[in-house]
Amino acid sequence: MSRLFGSVRSRATLGATLVVAVALVAAGTAVLLSLRSNLIGEAGTRAERSARAVAAELAARVPYDRLSGLDGDNGPVQIVGRDGGLVAASEDLERISGTATGEVTPKPSAPAPGDDPDDADDGDDPDDGTDGTDGTDGTDGDDAEGSDGSGGSDESLAPGEIARGTTFNNGSATIDGDAEDYRFAAVDVRTLDRGRLTVHAGAPLAAEHGAVATSLTAMLIGLPLLLGVVAGVTWLVTGRALRPVEGIRREMAAITASEDLARRVPEPATHDEVARLARTTNETLAALEASVERQRRFVADASHELRSPIASLRTQLEVAAAHPELLDLDGAVEDTVRLQRLAADLLLLARLDAGERPADARVDLAALAREEAAGRTGVTVDAEPAEVSGSRGQLGRVLANLLDNARRHARERVTVTVRREGAWAVLGVADDGEGVAEADRERIFERFVRLDAARSRDDGGAGLGLAIARDVAVRHGGTLTAGAAPGGGALFELRLPSAGRTRHG
Repeated sequence: MSRLFGSVRSRATLGATLVVAVALVAAGTAVLLSLRSNLIGEAGTRAERSARAVAAELAARVPYDRLSGLDGDNGPVQIVGRDGGLVAASEDLERISGTATGEVTPKPSAPAPGDDPDDADDGDDPDDGTDGTDGTDGTDGDDAEGSDGSGGSDESLAPGEIARGTTFNNGSATIDGDAEDYRFAAVDVRTLDRGRLTVHAGAPLAAEHGAVATSLTAMLIGLPLLLGVVAGVTWLVTGRALRPVEGIRREMAAITASEDLARRVPEPATHDEVARLARTTNETLAALEASVERQRRFVADASHELRSPIASLRTQLEVAAAHPELLDLDGAVEDTVRLQRLAADLLLLARLDAGERPADARVDLAALAREEAAGRTGVTVDAEPAEVSGSRGQLGRVLANLLDNARRHARERVTVTVRREGAWAVLGVADDGEGVAEADRERIFERFVRLDAARSRDDGGAGLGLAIARDVAVRHGGTLTAGAAPGGGALFELRLPSAGRTRHG
């Protein structure tokens, strides 16, 4: 189960289905409540119409046995006197609840003295109105209301007048053996001969119950079907959308298993997020392939470069061990120093490749240039103060490598310049040699590259100086480029952000 819902496809399907289910349940509940309210309101209107029709006949002094509303055809009717006793009721009424009284057998009583037409009764008697219409007799009194907001039980009525207010309650009744739920309406009327009476008339709620039950059944059947359709469509659409992602995953798994970084994942012919993911993945694979290839070449070249001084030093030591008089002490020292420098260069490159961040000290390039140029013949410095942030040791190594390279190729002189250009500090190293061909101005920054194949290793070094210089420049947020000097020869320019600017490396 956890594996099933661990996929994006299953989670998307489940989420969409749950959202639609919540929306449908909320909408269905609102529809059912609205339908029930409307149907109950219609039943209340019919009950009120029946109650007022009976009240009008009572106001017209129609005898109880001739009231048209008591035949039971339009629902149960009760007429309750001032004292709460039942004075008239529908034919065949066997049981009733939700009205002023549960009695079904009329007990006519004489009019009270205060109900005589000549008696100035103002209707303020506490017992005036309908007793029990507050819904306490098994009804929901919360929906009792007067049509004009008066409540229908506290109006002062003149003889022959019908109250404007109507009180509603829900209840039930049994007529001739048929039991049903009803919506009851209570209307007060003041008669000329029988005093104040309350008419309770009911309208059946069978239509409301039937409509609500039918709607609920339809929803209970339709909701699962609709949710099944939503889940199925979401599952299919999500699967189709994620199919390219699965293809990318399979290809990446194959690349991992085969360790063949030359392979690429399939790119969909679309412009969506999946296509961008595939393109980014292929770009990452290309960068990884280039990095691994560069690392392999680096290891191979380093092994080759280390083999020569180690072999030379071993040979000299073996000869010295057999023939001490033939020991070339100067050569052994020279090979040792060369081996030490090469090891230091390799360690520095390894730290740079590992992402080592330079220090954040302030370095004056002008002072650094004069310091590195001191003691070197043929080197002149023309520098203005220009501070940068970084590692003084690494920047000194860059300048030393550039001076060593320029000194090897210069005829007579090397010139170092330092200037400011806006937010940049620019250090230039120029020589008066033959220069660097434009086609080789980028290749010379590759590791272990020597343009002069005839030059000896002792004179040309291991081919790491310029590679180290560029890597350090990049780590300091700057650039190192090769070009042509104004007076001929090569010009190397180091551009670094002035102190205070954020490095981008």
